[in-house]
Amino acid sequence: MTVPDRPGVPYRFVQAWAKALHRSCYVPMSRAERCALLAGLADQLATALRAEPFDPAAGARVGAALVASDYTAPEVLSGTITVLHQRLLPDLGLAGEPAEARRTALVEGVAAGFTRAVRDRTLDDQEEIRLATTTARAEAERALRDSEAKLRYAALHDPLTDLPNQALLTEQLQRLLAEPAPDSDTRLGLCCLDLDRFEAINDSLGWPVGDRLLVAVADRLRELCTERGYLVARHAGDQFAVLVPGTSCAEDATKVADRLLATLAAPFHVDGHELAVTASAGVVERPAAGAGPTDLIRAADMALHWAKAEGGNCWALYEQPRSARDVARYRLSAELPGALRRGEFALAYQPLVDLRTAAVVGYEALARWHHPVHGQLGADKFVPLAEDTGLIVPLGIRLLEQACGQALRWPGERAGSRPFVSVNLSARQLQQPGLVGEIVEVLDRTGLPPHRLQLEITESTLVVPGGEMPARLTALANLGVRIAIDDFGTGYSNFTYLYDLPVHGIKLAGQLLRGVGRTGPGVSRTGHAVLAALVSLGSTLNLTVTAEGVETAGQAQLLRVLGCHLGQGWHFGRPAPPG
Repeated sequence: MTVPDRPGVPYRFVQAWAKALHRSCYVPMSRAERCALLAGLADQLATALRAEPFDPAAGARVGAALVASDYTAPEVLSGTITVLHQRLLPDLGLAGEPAEARRTALVEGVAAGFTRAVRDRTLDDQEEIRLATTTARAEAERALRDSEAKLRYAALHDPLTDLPNQALLTEQLQRLLAEPAPDSDTRLGLCCLDLDRFEAINDSLGWPVGDRLLVAVADRLRELCTERGYLVARHAGDQFAVLVPGTSCAEDATKVADRLLATLAAPFHVDGHELAVTASAGVVERPAAGAGPTDLIRAADMALHWAKAEGGNCWALYEQPRSARDVARYRLSAELPGALRRGEFALAYQPLVDLRTAAVVGYEALARWHHPVHGQLGADKFVPLAEDTGLIVPLGIRLLEQACGQALRWPGERAGSRPFVSVNLSARQLQQPGLVGEIVEVLDRTGLPPHRLQLEITESTLVVPGGEMPARLTALANLGVRIAIDDFGTGYSNFTYLYDLPVHGIKLAGQLLRGVGRTGPGVSRTGHAVLAALVSLGSTLNLTVTAEGVETAGQAQLLRVLGCHLGQGWHFGRPAPPG
C-alpha cells in the first residue's frame, strides 16, 4: 500500500521515517495509520522549513506529537534524528546553508520537544502511580478496618442470637469495674438467667426448635433490656446474662430479675408449637470498686445454682455466708476419697434399751469422720456429700464391716442375748444391684449371725416402693437380717410399705417427742396423742417400736406406759467409741 505524495513531502521520506520507527518501538498501530501520522508531521516540518519568517517551534511540536502517539522509546528519537538529517532536505529538494541551518534548528526542536514530552509523561505516569498507590493503600486500610470490625463483632457476639457473648460481657464488666475510684459508691448488678428444663425441648422436639426458641428468648430479653440501658448477653448454652449498671441496692437488681422472669412467662410460638418456658435467675449486686469480672460471674452462677436447687422459676440473691458454706461443703466433698483411703472414718455406738427391763439389747452404729483439721464430724456433715458423689457405697460397706466386727466383741450372758447392731442404709446403697451380695460377704467375713444385724432405712426412701428395692429387702430379711424404718412419722406416711415390705420394726423420729412428757399450762396434748397412735400402730402390726431422742426419765416412763418397746437417746447414753 502506498501513500500518495503530499505537496512538497515525497512518499519515500514518509516511508523511510515509518520504517525507522517500526524498528525502534512497538505501538499498536497499523502501517497505514503510522504513515498517515508521520505524513502529517513531515508536512509540518516541510512547511516550517519554507516559512518566512522561520519558526523552529514546529520541531518541538513534532517531537511532542510523537510522544503523544505513544512513540516514547529513546530509539524513536535517535531514528527520527537520523532520518531528518539524512533525508529531509534531499527528499524536499532543498539545499544550501540556510536550509541546513533551519533543518538543524528543527531537529534540535524535535529532540527538545520529545525529551520534554517524555519527561512530562513520565511525571504524569508517576503521579498516576502515586495516586493509584495511595488509593489502593487507602482501600486496603479501609478493607482491613472493615475486616477487623467484622472479625471483632464475630468474636464478641453469639452467632445464633446475635447477642453479645461472654467475652463482650467480660469486657464490659472490666470497663465498668475499672472506672470507679476505690472510695467510689458506684454499684452494679448482674443477673444470670437459665431456662428450666430446656433439655426436654431439645430431646422431644429437636435442636432446630430449641435453637429457634433461644432466638425468640433472646429477642424478648433484648427488647426489655435495650430500652432500659442494660446489656444482655448469651452466657452459654441456654444461659443468658444481664448487666445492670448504676444500682443503688440489691433490690434494684432483684427487680430486674423479676421483670426478666415475667417477660419469659408468656408462651412462645415456634414452628407451630406453643412452648411455655420458665427460667431461674442468679443475682449478684455489689459495689463496683474492688470487684472482678470473674468473681461477679462466678457469684451470679452460684446464685443461679441455688435457684435451680429450689425448684426453678425463681431467682436467688448471692450471699457471701451461704457461698462460704457451699465452698466448705465442696472442700469436704473433695476430701472424702482421700479420707476413705486413709481410714479416717469410724463408728460411734448409742445404746438401744428395752424400756421394760432397762437392759441394753442393741447399739446403733453412727458414722464419724475424724478430720485432721476440723476434728470429729458427725454423719450429717458428710453423709449427704458422700451420697451426692456416690462414695457412700464403698464407705457404707466399710462401715458395715466395722460394725459387724465390733458386734462380735460385745459380751452377753448367753449367746442369744448378745446385743445386735443397727446400721443405716442410704437410698444410694439400696439402688446398688450388688447390695445383697456385698452384705452377705460382710457377714461371712466377720462371722456375725444375720439376726444380730439390723438395717435402718429412712421412711422417705420408701415413699414409692418399686424397682428392685423390695426384692433386695426381702432377700435380706430371708437371710435373717432385721429391717427397721428410721425417722418414722416424718415422711409421707405411705403406710403401704408396712405390709408390702418385710419390715421388722419402726423407729419413731425424735421430733415426735418434743414437748411430750412435760406438764403445765399451754402444753399441747396433740403430741401425746400422735405418739400414742404410732406406738399402737406398730404394736398392732407386731413391729418392734423404738423411740429416738429420749432425753428425760419422764419421757422414758411415758413411752413405757404407752407400750413402746425400745428407747434411744441421751437419757440412756450418748454415742461413744467402741468399749
